[in-house]
Amino acid sequence: MKKSIVLAIHIGFWFSYFLVLFFIIAAATQGFSTGPNLEYLIKFGFPFTVVPSLSCFYLFYFFLFPKYIQNRKIGRSFLYSVLISVGCAFISGFIISMLFGTKIMFKGGYTSFISEIVTMALIGFVIGIIGVIIRGFITWYDELKVKEELNLKNHKIELALVKSQLDPHFLFNTINNIDVLILKSPELASEYLNKLSDILRFMLFETKLEKIALSKETEYIKKYIELQKIRTSNENFVRFTINGEISNETIPSMLLIPFIENAFKHVSNKKTENAITISLSVETKKIIFECENKFGESNKSLEFNGLGNDLIKKRIELLYPKKHTLDITNQNNTYKVNLVLYND
Repeated sequence: MKKSIVLAIHIGFWFSYFLVLFFIIAAATQGFSTGPNLEYLIKFGFPFTVVPSLSCFYLFYFFLFPKYIQNRKIGRSFLYSVLISVGCAFISGFIISMLFGTKIMFKGGYTSFISEIVTMALIGFVIGIIGVIIRGFITWYDELKVKEELNLKNHKIELALVKSQLDPHFLFNTINNIDVLILKSPELASEYLNKLSDILRFMLFETKLEKIALSKETEYIKKYIELQKIRTSNENFVRFTINGEISNETIPSMLLIPFIENAFKHVSNKKTENAITISLSVETKKIIFECENKFGESNKSLEFNGLGNDLIKKRIELLYPKKHTLDITNQNNTYKVNLVLYND
């Protein structure tokens, strides 16, 4: 919510509050035949009603709500709300005693003092609750706007993701390579054709789900790597390792493949041993993904294939808000991605 609107809400509330006080004082001065002195009543009414109200309102607003109420700490919220209200009442009582002397707070003895403290505490508590309601409304509105913006961004990202799922260069190269294999080794060509079919089926159907089994994602990665390796005779060109139990884990589809596509796009020499190293590890409540590729001087400037760095980062931030770390380094002709996803 805009600051100007928030300020207007505060001004409107306090204007209404002082307007009510004005009518109460006006009614009180007209209710007696001799009528109390208006100036005295205003001076006395300010510390009695305004001081605890202002104090409680903003203590509830800035301290109690964000630290305890918003975090659903109900017991502590109630305890601190009472302590704040009583504390503000005592401060108001001290101000009244300083302005008018101690007799005015003790004119009826300690019973009168306690009743006045309780009255001021109740006034402060009620106004503080109104402060909580206003802060809650503003927070709810801000969160609603954030969710709308995130949903819009997520929609755009998902659309961009769908468009980038099938790299035409990868598809054309794979089809051409399979075409060459048909004459040399029909059985091998058929095997690769089935893998390509599986990849296309995966992208058409599995990506519609919010999350898929991590095992399915890794199968997709394995087939993708196998199809990429058609273009080289180097068996150790790519190394892909999996550590830990992946059968019970889930992950958003196509989350890891852009990093791998990027590695294949910018790898320097397909004859290099372990030119691309990919590892996936599952540990307690987290998934660790690493992808590293070596590149030559001509590939100094690297970026994600299709989506771009910013878009990939935004998608991860949307899917794992404050539950991930992503480190990308580009040093010594080696491009390395380290992604850690934390699960609840």
